[in-house]
Amino acid sequence: MSAERETRLIVISPASEITPDQVSRAIHAMGKNVTVKESCYGAVVEGQRDIVRQVVSEIKSMDPNGVFSKVRAYPAGDPRRCRAHHGTRPGFAQLEQEWNDLWKIQYGLDRADRGEKARKRKTPGKLPVGEFKKICEVKR
Repeated sequence: MSAERETRLIVISPASEITPDQVSRAIHAMGKNVTVKESCYGAVVEGQRDIVRQVVSEIKSMDPNGVFSKVRAYPAGDPRRCRAHHGTRPGFAQLEQEWNDLWKIQYGLDRADRGEKARKRKTPGKLPVGEFKKICEVKR
């Protein structure tokens, strides 16, 4: 990627009501000079950096707490990473895990927007030795 171009992943929270199809259609409807590739988790957008960031900003406005974005290291269709060119998919497991956790972030952001405060979590105390011994004996 050059300094002027950027490829970004747009990832939709599993709790969002927006679909990858809606995201890609909305980007195409903007008429911007970007490349869009719909994916199972959202879309890949590539183009001039300022235009890509403008597109991402407009897509985020569809669901501010349910749409996330991050920079992708390789351009869309890069033969080193594209399965169509028998490339590998390192990082997919990480993306999949991030996607699975987005609903938690969305949940927190939604509550923060409503002014709710985070609940204090109780930290568990030390487990008495006698109770630990009982647990160990039952597990044998």
